[in-house]
Amino acid sequence: MSAQPKPIQPRLSGAARIAAGVLGFAGLAAIVIQTFNLSIAGVFPLLSSRYYYVLIALFLSAAFIILPARPSHHDTRVPLLDWVLSALALAAGAFLAFYAEVILTSGWDVVAPPLAATVSGLLVLLSLEAVRRTGGTILLVICAFFATYPLFAEWLPGFLWGPSLSVAETVAAHAMGMESIIGIPLRVVADTLVGFIIFGAVLNVMGGGQFFMDLSMALMGKSRGGPAKVAVVSSGLFGSLSGSVISNVLTTGRLTIPAMQRAGYPAKYAAAVEACASTGGTLMPPVMGAVAFIMASFLDTPYTTIMVAAVVPSVLYYMALVLQVDLYAARNGLIDAQDADHAQPRLLQVIASGWHHILSLAALVSMLFVFSPSRSAYYATALMLVAGLLRHRRLPNFGNALELLEDVTRNISYLIATLCGIGLVVGSLAITGVGSAFSRELVQYGGQSVFLLLILGALTSFVLGMGMTVSACYIFLATVLAPALVELGLNPIGAHLFVLYWGMLSYITPPVALASIAAAQISGAKGLAAGFTSMRLGAALFILPFVFVYEPALLLQGDVLTIVLSVGSAALALTVLSCAMEGYLYGVGRIDLWERLFCAAAALALMVPDRMAELAGLALLLATCCVATLRMRARHRAGLANN
Repeated sequence: MSAQPKPIQPRLSGAARIAAGVLGFAGLAAIVIQTFNLSIAGVFPLLSSRYYYVLIALFLSAAFIILPARPSHHDTRVPLLDWVLSALALAAGAFLAFYAEVILTSGWDVVAPPLAATVSGLLVLLSLEAVRRTGGTILLVICAFFATYPLFAEWLPGFLWGPSLSVAETVAAHAMGMESIIGIPLRVVADTLVGFIIFGAVLNVMGGGQFFMDLSMALMGKSRGGPAKVAVVSSGLFGSLSGSVISNVLTTGRLTIPAMQRAGYPAKYAAAVEACASTGGTLMPPVMGAVAFIMASFLDTPYTTIMVAAVVPSVLYYMALVLQVDLYAARNGLIDAQDADHAQPRLLQVIASGWHHILSLAALVSMLFVFSPSRSAYYATALMLVAGLLRHRRLPNFGNALELLEDVTRNISYLIATLCGIGLVVGSLAITGVGSAFSRELVQYGGQSVFLLLILGALTSFVLGMGMTVSACYIFLATVLAPALVELGLNPIGAHLFVLYWGMLSYITPPVALASIAAAQISGAKGLAAGFTSMRLGAALFILPFVFVYEPALLLQGDVLTIVLSVGSAALALTVLSCAMEGYLYGVGRIDLWERLFCAAAALALMVPDRMAELAGLALLLATCCVATLRMRARHRAGLANN
């Protein structure tokens, strides 16, 4: 069973649609007023904790209306139980919002009156049920264990020991403390991420997804393996703004996968290309999904620093994908791999029809360096609406506005529901002090060996990624593992990106491989076969984290010469690795098994952050190219002699 996010079944109709719309509209109004520090009748802006409780009241309540109790539940009617849970979430959040100032001044998070403790316990139970609906049973079990951990911490041995609390003290600390339910993850969503969710939703409603598809087709559609390259580029562009792997597969994959199959790519290969491209979208600036903003808060670093650091690794990853689909087309003779069923769009026509999308995206990136991230997203959204109005010479209709409201409400409710449950994990580690003790224990267990600790971290991230959402996996490991890596002298941003990259791998790696399975359902391939093919295509995701964590120059940190040499070496290494994976060497042609192994060895040597190792890798590569060229010429002469 997988606890990765599943596609949300739409079940909004009638009263449920009205209720979710009202809750969502009220929540968005509160967010905008708070973000821009507007004053309305002396009520806004709110005390920070009161503001977070208001959002919990509105969006957690909406989550129980929007999210079905069972992922396979297709009934459009909302059952009575969900209405009751929605009302309880609204009441609990409203109670805590009303007493927010008293909670801070009277220390209710330590010693709470009976009614406040009861409401806190109710909010904890609602958070657990909400995270079950978004993340599945496995994530529920993990969150429930950590939520109750302070109750029995004093009976555990070694670094797991911590001071135990009573039930009332535990639920009060979870609901009314600043490190649990309303901890960093939820605060990041409330303070920063909502603007980007709105930006992505407006972009989608205004046809941004189709524009990126057409732009990719115009740029690469006529090249060798064009449809596969279009899939890589369009999914990367769309995913960098949507931040959701599965929705990316289901949105762009329905167009790209059939096109790849018509061009001659096998079903499992087409599914793997889309799965890998969609997975990488969450790692691609400028938005990168919710995790990047949470990372910036954990590191106490401007988001632009994270965004800049992530540029080179994400570009290298997509470069490797484009190279592999090109090499596959070359090896298998897909030279004229155009989609005959669809006309090739012209680049200038595509740009003319969607210039407002390019303008808004460029404005968003530029504004991130000038304004706060939260306000930048709103300014870019407003610019996109104005530019869209000038382009189409008409206002969006009511149907589009309603679709936009529902989409934004659904996405925010999903995040709030997930992060309330995940906050219980982080809160328990902070309450008991076990989080820092666990980091110290990891360093001691690793014996000061950075590589051993990285291997342990990679395996832990991968295993947790199977049973948690990416946000949950990252938040947990950013609390217990990343500090241990930093303590051993690794670059802090590199350490956190390492955790994020390895947590993402379960999307394309069996037995979970949720992105691969979703793509396989579209292509008609077997999910396991698509998963193993995805592992081969996504090999860069396995290797790159080890490279940039040792070589901060790939994160654009250091002097210009070092950065240029490191990026060039990594690009060459990934090119050679792609050739080894696909069995085709540029300038030579097909290569046999031994030559592929030597190319792979050369690529790995080129990735080692040591100039002597890089020179050895370069020498091995040149020798392999010479041997392969001589072999090809010998075969060619033998063929001519036989004729």
